[in-house]
Amino acid sequence: MSLPSRTPSLWAHRDFLSLWLGQTASQLAGFAGQVTLPLVAVVSLGAGAAQLGALRAVQQLPILIFSLFVGVLVDRWRSRTVMVYADLGRALVLAAVPLGWMLGLPFLYVVAFTAGVFTVCFDVAYQAALPRLVERDQLAQGNSMLETTRSAAQICGPALGGALVSLLTAPIAVLASAVLFAFSSLSIRRIRRLPSMTSEASSGVVRQIRDGLRIVVHDGSLRAIATATCVYQFSFTALTTVYLLFVTRTLDLPGAVVGLVLAGFGPGVLIGSLLSSWLPRWFGYGRVVVFAALISDLVMLCTSALHGSGPAAVAALITINVLYGVLSQTVDIAVTAIRQAVTPLPVQGRVVATINFLGMGLTPLGALLGGAAAGAFGIRTALFAATAGMFLSPLALSLSPLARLGRSLTR
Repeated sequence: MSLPSRTPSLWAHRDFLSLWLGQTASQLAGFAGQVTLPLVAVVSLGAGAAQLGALRAVQQLPILIFSLFVGVLVDRWRSRTVMVYADLGRALVLAAVPLGWMLGLPFLYVVAFTAGVFTVCFDVAYQAALPRLVERDQLAQGNSMLETTRSAAQICGPALGGALVSLLTAPIAVLASAVLFAFSSLSIRRIRRLPSMTSEASSGVVRQIRDGLRIVVHDGSLRAIATATCVYQFSFTALTTVYLLFVTRTLDLPGAVVGLVLAGFGPGVLIGSLLSSWLPRWFGYGRVVVFAALISDLVMLCTSALHGSGPAAVAALITINVLYGVLSQTVDIAVTAIRQAVTPLPVQGRVVATINFLGMGLTPLGALLGGAAAGAFGIRTALFAATAGMFLSPLALSLSPLARLGRSLTR
């Protein structure tokens, strides 16, 4: 096997480092806010389970409502501008919580929804920004660095939020996220070279949304990514719905042990982020996305065969979650780099938004189906079926042009 060619390092790329630093602060703020804002509802306002669920739903609703429109916005404006104003908006909205939480849950719903809209804007913009900022052969390294810090934020953010709530009151703890979002906005504002894509600015919004959908449908690689994302998100949402029932009711694990088991995903995702920058350069993007996706599903399939609540079962669950985190994160980053490489720069925003919209569109149905299947056929059977459904994702990838990709994404 010949050694892969080296690509220029991003450590000397000033604009990328500004993006990376801002995105790190933004992700840390976002994951901390996932703890602090609900705790304002529960601890300070006495919200119940149904009200907490409604708060979570309100946070996710902007993904379905605004994703496609945000894709057009990102392609019309400079990605830097969208990111700067999105995080500035989140900072201002969350800074209002210590002043207005006494207005009650309706106020928190408004905050959650508004912050959710800005989150959609930032997420689409930063994914579209990277291929406009770095060379094509630097996409793997760039995505790996961004996802490594996002994974670290996913682990550290909730802990930071919980610690701040214990030291301060929940409404005051929300200010930490506001400060981090403001810092992100300032960091990203320092990016100098991130051009706008205005070639289609004169055409209508609906037409541009339709153009984005058409590009995804007609391009074999993008169509495969969208298909694989849809079936994966649908099945994975069903899986996560049944999974909590499986570990608590079927295996009868106590809450503290369930938390330990779920924590296994974090280190796995972090390791996968670190591996993802060099695995495709050694084995090729096609092999990595197909075989890593297939092996990750096989690993998760072992969960439904476990019995009992002893140390062996707990150790097996943690091992499965770590391995699944490594493999699934490797696939996710490799697929992201492929999508960025095959998508023309002027439509990066619309393609990101279209795939996000299609991927998230079926998740409510997946959650409902997972719960219904557990009630109708039993928890273990439903868990096996949901995991089996995830195998459609590597199948879709293996039958597409993606499976033939080599070690480089250059054309």
